[in-house]
Amino acid sequence: MTEVLLLVVPVTLLAVVVRRMQVSAPVSLVLAGLLTSFVPGVPDYHLDPHLVLFLFIPPMVYSEACESSFLSFRVNARPIALLSVGLVLFTMALVALVAHTVVPGMSWPVAFVLGALLGPTDVVAAVSVARRLGLPRRLVRIMVAESLFNDSTGLTAYRITVAIVAGGGFSLLDGIRDFVLTCSGGLVLGLLIAWPVRRLQCWLGDAVAHTAVSLLVPFVTYALAEYLHASGVLAVLAAGLYLGHHSNRASHAARLQEQASWKLIVFLLESVVFALIGLQLRPVVRALDDTPLWSLLWYAAAVSLTVMLGRFLWVFPATYLPRWISPRLRARDPSPPWQLPAALSWAGIRGVVSLAAAFALPDDMPHRELVLFLTFSVTLSTLFVQGLGFPAFVRRLGLAGRGGEHDDHLAEAKAQEEAARHAQHRLEELVAGEHQHCPQHVVLRLREVAEYRRVAAWERLRDGGRPGTHSPAAAYQLLRREMLTAEREAFIAMRDQGRLDDEVVRQVVHQLDFEEAALSRDLHL
Repeated sequence: MTEVLLLVVPVTLLAVVVRRMQVSAPVSLVLAGLLTSFVPGVPDYHLDPHLVLFLFIPPMVYSEACESSFLSFRVNARPIALLSVGLVLFTMALVALVAHTVVPGMSWPVAFVLGALLGPTDVVAAVSVARRLGLPRRLVRIMVAESLFNDSTGLTAYRITVAIVAGGGFSLLDGIRDFVLTCSGGLVLGLLIAWPVRRLQCWLGDAVAHTAVSLLVPFVTYALAEYLHASGVLAVLAAGLYLGHHSNRASHAARLQEQASWKLIVFLLESVVFALIGLQLRPVVRALDDTPLWSLLWYAAAVSLTVMLGRFLWVFPATYLPRWISPRLRARDPSPPWQLPAALSWAGIRGVVSLAAAFALPDDMPHRELVLFLTFSVTLSTLFVQGLGFPAFVRRLGLAGRGGEHDDHLAEAKAQEEAARHAQHRLEELVAGEHQHCPQHVVLRLREVAEYRRVAAWERLRDGGRPGTHSPAAAYQLLRREMLTAEREAFIAMRDQGRLDDEVVRQVVHQLDFEEAALSRDLHL
């Protein structure tokens, strides 16, 4: 228990600081873990693969899936499949070829195990930077989808190659069949679980109960899928996509509470898991005392360069070759500028999935310690080279700030105007019918609110979405926020004076918080 607190408390504080400084949190936490691992007296933290694959991966995948777009996945199915399946298998074969060539005595089956470990990506660092720099939305969505889907490909390939090393008698046909059944079973199971969960959440109605059920979904789904020998990652992904797609039908309180809860959980889990990656260096290096240091560095450099350059070798042909072959595809989806596949090629960071699977290798597998070291080395090199260099690389390509903000504001303004018309039409129906005796000043106020919401989006479009503008909508938001602050302070003063009960203050402040949350979104656009 003491070791857990010694890990979680400083890691959380460091994550808060780097988040405040807008520094890459994954890279900073890994570096802190690396330095800490060599401090005398620091205990060895062993990365339990089963704990990581159950406790860390499902909630992080589920949270990202809930925030992702099912419709976007369907539109971008071709590039996502080429990356999450084609690129993983290509990387596995390329790494196996290089490892078998440069490492003396490494057999082909063990080399393919190493390739399967290094196939899937973990783009947490790259995606966070991509969103902050304003990369094109489609590129970010493809990066996220790749990292979500390729875990199942890599873990399935890993399972097959480990069985071959252990003498399980797997054939290529068996491997393909196992891959198809595992993936399809995971997707179907995830949807079968998500449908009754959505019905249950709608029936509950309570925000706290809604969030409690949501917190259970990824763990139950993953555990059931793995028990049935299906892909737990894909099952969680399918459940998250389905529930996220239908989340707008839940109450506003449930949505706000669920989103806030998942953001906190994922923040803590990501912080701990990246720090754990750094803390693994000392025990990994200690297990290879008999191998010369220069040999280890040569093996690590060769495999790391293969992983990084292999991504470029796949992404560019996969981007342009299908369009060159198919005129229909070229007409429907024109070729993007070369900067986009270049940025996608750079975002090939490896992470916790690769390490967790490596630690789960059988103890008697040949070259186990070396495979673990190479997986750790590639994870570190991609985090530091590609993770730290991603912002500069994106700026060098001229992609920063080209995320389509103007298109977003235009689409929002059009949608807001149409929605306002529907709202006004419904208001007039109610006033003319069952609510015809409603006070006139209330009706006028509601008409003003609808008009304000219609006009505000067009004003943001005109002002370019810059903060601090003084359009009527922006002025209303800023002034109303100050008024809410004054109201809140007045309620607190009355509580301190003994004129209001704490329970009453909490209720009224909670209402003010909801209104300010709605205003804060517009203020930061």
